[in-house]
Amino acid sequence: MPSSYYNYPGTLSPKEVKKGLDKRYCLKEMKAIWEEQNKFACWLLVEVAVCEAQEKYGYIPVGTTSKIKSSAKFTVERIEEIEAVTHHDLIAFTKAVMENLGDEGKYLHYGVTSYDIEDTAMALRLKQSADLITADLEALLEVIRKLAIEHKLTLMIGRTHGVHAEPITFGFKMAVWYSQIQRDIARTEQAREDISYGKISGAVGIYANIDPRIEQYVCDLLGLKPAPVSTQIVQRDRHAQFMTTLGICASSLDNYATEMRNLQRTEILEVQEMFLPGQRGSSAMPHKRNPWRFETICGLSRVVRANAFPAMEDIVSWHERDNTNSSTERVIIPDSCLLVDFMSQSLTKLMGRLEVNKDNMIRNLEKMGGLVFSEKVMLTLVDHGMEKDDAYVVVQENGAKAWAGEDFRTVLGLDPRIAGTMTNAELDGIFDYQHHVRNIDVIFERLGIV
Repeated sequence: MPSSYYNYPGTLSPKEVKKGLDKRYCLKEMKAIWEEQNKFACWLLVEVAVCEAQEKYGYIPVGTTSKIKSSAKFTVERIEEIEAVTHHDLIAFTKAVMENLGDEGKYLHYGVTSYDIEDTAMALRLKQSADLITADLEALLEVIRKLAIEHKLTLMIGRTHGVHAEPITFGFKMAVWYSQIQRDIARTEQAREDISYGKISGAVGIYANIDPRIEQYVCDLLGLKPAPVSTQIVQRDRHAQFMTTLGICASSLDNYATEMRNLQRTEILEVQEMFLPGQRGSSAMPHKRNPWRFETICGLSRVVRANAFPAMEDIVSWHERDNTNSSTERVIIPDSCLLVDFMSQSLTKLMGRLEVNKDNMIRNLEKMGGLVFSEKVMLTLVDHGMEKDDAYVVVQENGAKAWAGEDFRTVLGLDPRIAGTMTNAELDGIFDYQHHVRNIDVIFERLGIV
């Protein structure tokens, strides 16, 4: 792909996009993708590519493209002035560009329809956005990998339904996230692939006034693939897939942030969100340290998920096209790309500076007096010949005493049904946290966390 095709004023070049990939916690690259300047610059990119293809196949005079390239320019302000009269943004754009051209201007937008330009340019911007989001997720993945390794054997209680279950490690929790982020990256890359389609097929997509070879040439030039068939638009199932992928990514980020908020609850206090010098948590209560940054991620995820619904509605079109998709896409696509960019970078920063309270993790782990070993006690009784249902009842009855405040190990040792089945030494051997983490290396090896 000729690099010159990314060098029109206002268009983001591959180098500029790469710069955005290398800069963490900076949203200006994503913002620039969805600003009007870049939108119109991408439109011009496609228009000139169409001219070059038309010239190659003999539909417009030789030399037309070079004249257009050398003189074509626009300002957003001028386009908006014209649009106030035409009430059609693409016509306003072409008129603004043609004001700077000579007779060759009549070949600008020759044989094509508006969405040949707009949808093909949209694919370019969605690809750029996907690249930034993928880089965001890769940066988050690296932070989570480091936490997983650091806390591989940091014991804590696992919880189901918000209730103590069995011991895990904080590194194990991070490993679960690591695997999910990998899937989010794969989904984003797939969505990028499936949205990277352009169309130069003319009104209603039937190629009545445009050679199909032009579509292939333009898409090749811009690093896209031609839609195998299109109407007046590229079909919106592609855009819906992109938007639902963003919705899934947002839900993943919500999941991680929700867990951190829960673990910061005063009754648990196993982690804490960074608290900066001079920061205050409440106007009334000086002691407050609220997880507001994690909460912000959770709140914004609702917007991204909500935006996926109109994207799916946009799949529906009257006949070969209507205009219902256009208005929603001007809002939901930029907003969702910006939000996922912000949320993922925010979470990366928060997890990179997370305060992990190992002492509280141990304190909470031991809070129920060894009750977390109930399953192992039951299985050991079965191994010693007791029926499983009977073993379940024995352990459950003694567990109820532990819930009431007694020490689980002590009450087990006083139960004659257990004393007659195993020795005190065997019973003591059950109460070993290492039993629960003995296969942690297997999990890490599966994930390639090293």
